[in-house]
Amino acid sequence: SEEYSEVAAFDVGADDYITKPIKPRALMSRISALFRRDSKKSSPSSLITIGELTIDRTSYTIKVNDKEINLPKKEFELLYFLAQNPNKVFSREDLLQNIWGSDVYVLARTVDVHIRKVREKIGDDFITTVKGVGYKFSLN
Repeated sequence: SEEYSEVAAFDVGADDYITKPIKPRALMSRISALFRRDSKKSSPSSLITIGELTIDRTSYTIKVNDKEINLPKKEFELLYFLAQNPNKVFSREDLLQNIWGSDVYVLARTVDVHIRKVREKIGDDFITTVKGVGYKFSLN
């Protein structure tokens, strides 16, 4: 409960400091506040711009070189997900889980078909196949 201990904790990167005796309701309120703060930080941006590609999640529009391209929902979600995580490789199973969810049964090759259709519409420059592993959104 010394002031120097509290100051030292904040100086080395602490987000909060609680002194003894700990009051359970106050502790729960602090934890809830940290979760709220963290969820605000991690909310993804609704607009992604990479080179000549712009993806706007609020209007479900995609533009390549200022030309608007319409994608069905799953193709849009797939492209948006990959673009949010550039240069990170995702297996078919990862993509199925993140885009289609676990409550829908679809085959792993469904991802291949959707990737092919997205590439046909936006070009081959953005989504790269990593043989034997999966797909990634490449930053050129």
